[in-house]
Amino acid sequence: MKTTLYLPMLALIAMFTFSCSSEEFDDQPIDQSILKNAPATKVIEVEILELINNYRIGKDLTPLNNLSVIKSVAFTHTDYMVTLNQVNHDNFYQRKASLVNNVAALKVSENVAYAYSSAQSVVNAWLNSPGHKATIEGDFTDFDISAEKNSEGKWYFTNIFIKR
Repeated sequence: MKTTLYLPMLALIAMFTFSCSSEEFDDQPIDQSILKNAPATKVIEVEILELINNYRIGKDLTPLNNLSVIKSVAFTHTDYMVTLNQVNHDNFYQRKASLVNNVAALKVSENVAYAYSSAQSVVNAWLNSPGHKATIEGDFTDFDISAEKNSEGKWYFTNIFIKR
């Protein structure tokens, strides 16, 4: 086989064989009992949701509705991040599929954060990041958040937005 044909084929095979992704796919769906039992709402969570809706209103965007199923799904991820002691978007497609299947979400996005000590500081950080800000300003109908502390008292946040 000529080298000019062999090298592109080898590159193509390598690309499909050694593709890398930070997303870990888990075949296990989110436990349905979790979706019915959202953790109690914390003051910092209410403050974050109010700050985001006030920001949206100030930009002439529709305020978002709280949805407890979203909070439950967000909690599964926040708890996961606390367990790992690492902020991440691992298993996002699992959370998205759960919301598509359980509340007919057409679009799903999330913002995560770690170690901010107040609602204002985490919302400011998201608004100062173009990607996070785009999510906050996005075409969504509902949202909710989970905030949990690790053993050192540092907050982890998962804020999920959906469009129905």
